[in-house]
Amino acid sequence: MSETLTLVAPLSGVIYPLERVPDPVFAQKLVGDGLSIDPTDSCLRAPCAGEVVHIHPASHALTIRAKDGVEVLMHIGIDTVALKGTGFTPKVKAGDRVEAGAPLIEFDLDEVATHAKSLLTQIIIANGETVSGMERASGSVKAGADGFLKLTLANGNAPGVTGGGAAVTSDAILIPNKTGLHARPAAVLANVAKSFQSEIKLQLNDRTANARSITAIMALEASRGDKVIVVAKGADAKEAVAKLSKLIAEGLGDEGCCPAPAPATTTTDKLSEPPPQRRSTNPNELLGVSASPGLAVGNVFQVQRADIAVKEEGSGVEQEKARLSDAIARARAQLDALRAQLHAKADPAKAAIFAAHAELLDDPDFLDIANSTIAKGKSAAFAWKSAAKLHAERLASLRNELLAQRANDVRDVGWRVLELLTGVSRQLPSYPENSILIAEDLTPSDTATMERGRVVGFATVRGGATSHVAILARSLDIPAIAGIEPAALDVAAGTPVVLDGSKGSLLLHPPPQEVERIRQRQARNEKRRKEDIAHALQPAVTSDGHRVAVFANIGGVKDAGQIVDVGGEGVGLLRSEFLFMDRSAAPSEDEQTESYTAVIRALGKEKHVIIRTLDVGGDKPLPYLPIPKEDNPFLGERGIRVGLDRPEVLRTQLRALLRASKEGVLHVMFPMIATVQELRDAKAMLAEESKALGIPPFPCGIMVEVPAVAVMAETFATEADFFSIGTNDLTQYTLAMDRGHPKLAPKVDALNPAVLRLIAQTIEGAQAHKRLTGICGGIAGDPHAVPILVGLGVDELSVSIPAIPTVKAQIRRLNLSDCQKLAKRALDCTTAEEVRALMPDLED
Repeated sequence: MSETLTLVAPLSGVIYPLERVPDPVFAQKLVGDGLSIDPTDSCLRAPCAGEVVHIHPASHALTIRAKDGVEVLMHIGIDTVALKGTGFTPKVKAGDRVEAGAPLIEFDLDEVATHAKSLLTQIIIANGETVSGMERASGSVKAGADGFLKLTLANGNAPGVTGGGAAVTSDAILIPNKTGLHARPAAVLANVAKSFQSEIKLQLNDRTANARSITAIMALEASRGDKVIVVAKGADAKEAVAKLSKLIAEGLGDEGCCPAPAPATTTTDKLSEPPPQRRSTNPNELLGVSASPGLAVGNVFQVQRADIAVKEEGSGVEQEKARLSDAIARARAQLDALRAQLHAKADPAKAAIFAAHAELLDDPDFLDIANSTIAKGKSAAFAWKSAAKLHAERLASLRNELLAQRANDVRDVGWRVLELLTGVSRQLPSYPENSILIAEDLTPSDTATMERGRVVGFATVRGGATSHVAILARSLDIPAIAGIEPAALDVAAGTPVVLDGSKGSLLLHPPPQEVERIRQRQARNEKRRKEDIAHALQPAVTSDGHRVAVFANIGGVKDAGQIVDVGGEGVGLLRSEFLFMDRSAAPSEDEQTESYTAVIRALGKEKHVIIRTLDVGGDKPLPYLPIPKEDNPFLGERGIRVGLDRPEVLRTQLRALLRASKEGVLHVMFPMIATVQELRDAKAMLAEESKALGIPPFPCGIMVEVPAVAVMAETFATEADFFSIGTNDLTQYTLAMDRGHPKLAPKVDALNPAVLRLIAQTIEGAQAHKRLTGICGGIAGDPHAVPILVGLGVDELSVSIPAIPTVKAQIRRLNLSDCQKLAKRALDCTTAEEVRALMPDLED
């Protein structure tokens, strides 16, 4: 019978599975398996009798070795190594023997909660090979009393390590990690070391550590700037030294690590100046970045938000906590109402922005900081205002501009709850007719509740093309500019202006003839829009008889019911992520089947429905599908790579799709395919699930988003049943520009001739094997692009639901022969600007 070891809870609090810890290294169990506790007391105690083998110099982590050799690593909080010991008081030292329940480290709950990412404390078996089984407790536990982990001990038959042959030694490696080799980088190093057969040691001065042991690595106490050496003996010693040396030099994935820069040859102030910003030669024109296209004529209205004063001292901890809980509950109800309003009035997919705001209300970091401040005797309003400010400033300071923009969402949620706590209502001003708002920044709530009849456009100094404010502006069809020159804040209220959201320009004091020209243009566009809607059910056939299918891009079941009424001929892209987002666990097979079936039934048995399998990754992770931090998530684990790496997710979705396919014409496409083998592997999984269910497989296509696929389109056409070109990603990968980057957004144009040539190559490869090609990216609805795409030979355009009547009407006004000549001229252009200039008189 196997021996067991029972660990008692080292802290009082609520137990969390490691998978829910907001740190991928712990969540992925790279450090080891175990549990996490959200503590309610401030003294870490020994979970068993044993020897203290290591205490980190920052006093936030400690390891005990039980008599059976099991090493229990306890790590207080997330990113607490950065506190450098502040708030932690060790009660033991390395080498001490302790009994279960003995105090190990005392810590200041308020100090740590205020300055760390999270208080969640991890209790992990660092040498997992000593354990063959683990029974985990759940719910709440009391320190030193309740059972926490029951371990079944292994029999000692761990895989052998070979150490024969001559030693291979690395050069000295400089540790780049800001806080040295703490738990996170030590875990990465140990896990990579375990993948080799050789005996591997890490050497620092006269001390050595087993590179397979997280505890031993941490015990070296290697600090930033220290030099370590990797020594290996065995069959793969050379490979091990090369691999580990490179990883250590790069920081083992630790945040903020990079090789030390070469010393500068000069330190003049001139070198540190940023590049000059884009400026107009016209003194009456201010420039920014396009956030939402369109033209607006109106008068400036300067938007300024007043601060809300709060009382610092509270009326009792429990009373203030109750007030905060009540305000958060009411804020959540308001956000639910806003989401419903957006579903009814605009693109339902944008309602997910306020789902993200609701998630912020449950953010443990946010709540920990606020509650710890209340515990110090402060008022709920003061605590919440402080927490929101700290949280927003942390995001705003990040180098990742997309994350930094989300600071505005935190401010928005912060204001919403603060108003409910103080009773000070955020009264939006009564905007005059034809207002063009100018602001330092606007929140998503400001944007979603604008009076569309009065506000005709806006410009903000902060934010970018991918901010939630910009997304909402596009969904509500409000022309907008982000990142405009700060001088816009000094423009007098009432100044007449023309805002061009497409070009990102604000023209002050436009001449009357320019205003009249734009108003006439807007009137013509509105008249044409109404005519397009009236003829929406007519097919999209050119004047010389060439038909192009016009499908809809949708983000959920509710969208499907609108397609037929506006003339949509099917679904060209259903983003299945809507089923997986804003939840704590993956949807079941039955739940997915029900949703896919509902979409098919909404369209009817005759119309095609193309569903894209789950497209998530490091750039858009899911809480229950943790993916390690990646320096460049757009080139990392995303799309089909996630599905193939986690087959249970992809197989469940394929089974649900197969079951739903009995209801109509269902096609499926795989995202982010880059190699033929990826497609073959995905199709093999489909074939297996099809056979298991006894349901015939459906046609399988691929998203053409990676240039490699466009270049090899003819080869892929022998494996795929159809192509759908995702021009948004294809453009960013072709131009090596992040399409979400505020500074690069104006340059990421899918009408760049390089992108057009890849589209042409894809269509040619598809036609060689009689495969259909669709476009589901942004240019499918771009009036400048539609004639070119028709001329290149695209079979189907998939656009947003509101754009369907307009795109169909435009196709009916075209002539295929003229489009083919236009496409040839476009392919011979050198810039996207030249391509767009081929149709200078085209109206917006």
